[in-house]
Amino acid sequence: MKVTNKIFILFFLALGVASCEKDFLDTPPQDVLVDETYWSSEVNVKTFAYGFYTAYFSGYGSGYTWGKYFSGQSLNDDFAPTNPPRFTLQVPTSGGGWSFAWVRKANIFIDRVQGVDMEEEAINHWTGIGRFFRALEYHDLVKAFGDVPYYDQELAENDQEMLYKKRDDRTFVMDRVLEDFRFAAENVRDNVENEGLEVDRSVVLGFMSRVFLYEGTWQKYHENNNEKAAEYLKAAKWAAQEVIESGNFSLANYREVFNSLDLSGNPEVLLYREYEEGMVTHSLNSYNNKEPQTGVSKDGIESYLAEDGLPIGVSDLYQGDKGIENLMANRDPRIYETFVSNELRINGVDPNYSTTGIATHKFLNEEIADEPRGNSNLNPTDAPVIRYGEILVNYAEAAYELSTVGGPAFTQEDLDKSINVLRDRPGINLPHLEVSGDQPAVNGQTYDDPQRDPDVAPILWEIRRERRVELMFEGFRLDDLKRWKKLEYTDMVQYPDINRGAWVDKSNYPDANLENLAVTGGGNEGYLIPASAEESLRTFDDPRVYLQPIPLDQITLYRDQGVELEQNPGW
Repeated sequence: MKVTNKIFILFFLALGVASCEKDFLDTPPQDVLVDETYWSSEVNVKTFAYGFYTAYFSGYGSGYTWGKYFSGQSLNDDFAPTNPPRFTLQVPTSGGGWSFAWVRKANIFIDRVQGVDMEEEAINHWTGIGRFFRALEYHDLVKAFGDVPYYDQELAENDQEMLYKKRDDRTFVMDRVLEDFRFAAENVRDNVENEGLEVDRSVVLGFMSRVFLYEGTWQKYHENNNEKAAEYLKAAKWAAQEVIESGNFSLANYREVFNSLDLSGNPEVLLYREYEEGMVTHSLNSYNNKEPQTGVSKDGIESYLAEDGLPIGVSDLYQGDKGIENLMANRDPRIYETFVSNELRINGVDPNYSTTGIATHKFLNEEIADEPRGNSNLNPTDAPVIRYGEILVNYAEAAYELSTVGGPAFTQEDLDKSINVLRDRPGINLPHLEVSGDQPAVNGQTYDDPQRDPDVAPILWEIRRERRVELMFEGFRLDDLKRWKKLEYTDMVQYPDINRGAWVDKSNYPDANLENLAVTGGGNEGYLIPASAEESLRTFDDPRVYLQPIPLDQITLYRDQGVELEQNPGW
């Protein structure tokens, strides 16, 4: 039994949410927890608040799920699956995420807290918690649909006018989200009973930096609204800076953040999801241990710098990619912490194969690998929900993007308090990134990555690279591509390296039957091709997929109430 407070897990079990991730189609339980007699103590308020946690902090999921980690989100340019997931192709008849049940739950919580017999400080704290979760829900809704109806109070079932109101403008909604975050940042407690397991001010600020980095860049690249972009990016930068300047967090061993049996006391983790044998477990360790994996793409593995801090297309240290030894030689040490670096694992040779030959071990705890708890869905390793490494890359990108929309100039100081802190992480120790005019530099040597997207400024390209590498396989990449308006990076025809893996010479495996193993050139050696059927290749040719369609049944339902629910463009 872990020494941390088990109440956290027990609350999940008691509320019936330990094995349930957020589903927009599910109405949160409203039974005794919304009865007026329930709202009689701070203990009960806290219990109700825990009902939000697995909805928004999925961690490694539970049972045979992985949350958004690892292959939980393979629609991007980091993964090379054999059957690539596609963008939504048609408007769903029903479902699709258009639901405001969790908004309602948050509004109920905020309302009921006001009448609880507590000190004013406690009322403000829990109101801040409620507004924090409402803000997260609306961020998710806006990411999915853009304009959505905004509700800041509990609605009755007979309140037809409000229930079927037209969509509010995206910026109106996100302005309200910013108000919620600001209130939470001012009122949520710095210190909570179960540090790392409960939302405190640092957690609020961390998510604030995430949410408004997303929305600020969306406003810049999609809406061409530099005024709103500046406002939101300023909020993101401020929130990240508050966490940085608090001095409460520092970087830990990179892999231990993802494979620890106990994350309590880890200096990098702002919030984590706790797992316990026999109570709440997951299967991510097993996936890294015994099962076939969806591997990293050639494009993804090439994003890692050489150990001299230069891109592989520039560095004299890069040994090429013919053989795993050459591919992994002299690289950013995070590559060794993320991927198996001493062998290829190929279908037909190893049961724990990777579709690209390059296996992942970022999430593997070797100490329990051969134990029952290291296999199946019995994995008890704790999952980081938000960590300091993300805060640092959030700050760097927000600071740079803010400088492009009228904010303060981006400086070396900005890099030194963010990206260069990551490079100084114990065990990493990469040369610092420098600003030289509008060019990146290392040790005074300016460079320009030959693989750089010409539409992306050189410094910004390096900031995005650092984000990609630092957060590899943590569920951010698709959101990043969406907010940058760069979903074309996922096109496997336009960018064939996202459907390629390691270089393989089949003759090195004489005892294996590799006739059906597809490689470039069609011979015995070449780059692995995970998705070999031409018809399975994912393409990007319709910008409508940046937003999800509104389900047809909702449009019909609104129309029956005399309201025209406008469909998203292109759908």
